This record gives sequence, C-alpha cells and structure tokens, in this order.
Amino acid sequence: MVTLSGASRSVSSTRLPTPRADRGGERRGVSEIVIRPERDSDREAIRRINLAAFDGPVEAGLVDRLRSAGCDFLSWVADERGDVVGHILFTPVTIGDPSETSQQASLGNPPRVAGLAPMAVRPDRQGRGIGSALVERGLAACRDAGFAAVVVLGHADYYPRFGFRPASRWELRYEVDVPDEVFLALELRRG
Repeated sequence: MVTLSGASRSVSSTRLPTPRADRGGERRGVSEIVIRPERDSDREAIRRINLAAFDGPVEAGLVDRLRSAGCDFLSWVADERGDVVGHILFTPVTIGDPSETSQQASLGNPPRVAGLAPMAVRPDRQGRGIGSALVERGLAACRDAGFAAVVVLGHADYYPRFGFRPASRWELRYEVDVPDEVFLALELRRG
C-alpha cells in the first residue's frame, strides 16, 4: 500500500530542447521555456494551471493540502518568459501500512519513494513537450535527492515512455482499488 507522507528541494533549472516542428511544419518556441524550482510567488499560477488542466479542483486542492500539511516536496514549474505554464509535484510516500512503520524501522531503512502528483500543463500549451520536460527534470531531482523509486497514479499511455511500469510488478498496490495499468512505478535505483 502506498500513502502520502512528507523530500528535499533542489535548486537548479533546465531549458527545454530546441524547438521542433509539429505535424504542420510549424516551429514551436519551446526553447523559451525553463524548468525551474517553484517559488512562493508561483502558487496562484500553479493553482490556476491545475484547475484548467483537470476536470475539477481535486488536484489543485491536493497541492494546497500538501503545502498546508508542511510536507517536504520537490515542485517544479515550466516558465515561459516569466509566465508559469506547467507544474509537477513530488512528495515522499510511505510503502506499506502506515501503522506498521515501527516494524519497518526494525527491519532497517525502507527505500525512499516519491509520489508524482499532480503534473499539469496549461491547456493552450499542451502537446509541446512541456509535460515531458517537467517529468524528466522531476525524475532527475528525485534521483539527486536520493529517492529509490517514484510512483504515480496516472495515464497508462503517457508515463511508460519515462520507464514507468505497473507497480504490481514490485508487489505494490494503491491504498484504494484502481486498475493495475494506472498505478505505476519507476525504479530510480535497483533494489
């Protein structure tokens, strides 16, 4: 079972790759987008992005609740010339039954695992590689922060391109019943 708990914040940024041609041959200006750590001044833009990208306030509320709970997190934004157009959040998760954490401690240090949720790109900027750049930068930050794995409850046709596989492969299940193909995991370190 995986449940949310409270990671360290990294402070470098990444530029998106050179613009690529879309199906119509048009060049897209993705090189003007920088993936950088979230700033306090980004919070309202992050909320608006999550509200616009999802069918309701659940994801925006999740970000607000995690901040209010004082969770330590890795949070990155896609910044297009000063305008935040995308966001991704990683928080530490607990593997196993949270009531069994003292038993886990007696078995040694369990691996540090991050949960990816949510990842959102403003609808008018979707399909330009921004989400992929956020995921790739976030996964690198998780590796740098010492996480052994990342889990996500997400689209089965999107996250496998980054190496995610059904979490059941490692005998992990989500705390409520969800289809196997949407609860995914990625090992950042073997073991």
